[in-house]
Amino acid sequence: MTTSYKGLTLGQSASISKTFTAADLADYTALTGDTSFEPGTVPGPLLGGMISDLYGTKLPGRGTNWLKQHYSFPAAARVGEAITATVEVIRLRPEKNLVNLRTTLVDSDGAVVGRGEGLVLVADLESAKE
Repeated sequence: MTTSYKGLTLGQSASISKTFTAADLADYTALTGDTSFEPGTVPGPLLGGMISDLYGTKLPGRGTNWLKQHYSFPAAARVGEAITATVEVIRLRPEKNLVNLRTTLVDSDGAVVGRGEGLVLVADLESAKE
């Protein structure tokens, strides 16, 4: 089993936190026209955007190509509450330049508001991670 590839290691993780505001939701609605979400809750695409941000900027990083992502949202994320998104390397496939990542989103109480997995191509990573 490969435990390290292109500076990535099994179990390596990265996280970011964000508190979504009513203005964020208004911007999202203006951009997409989506009004299907419950008032006071953060729509799934905004939460997914936190994961996408991590993939492209932190882990694996610049040059990552998204192949597959899937999420589920077992609880509502609330406007005004800090949400922490985390990605973790769970499988490395150097023969195909592929990395599998576990994704988790939790609220300030530690309740899971989103989870999933992603598959990314890392052939063009800008530079190795520390």
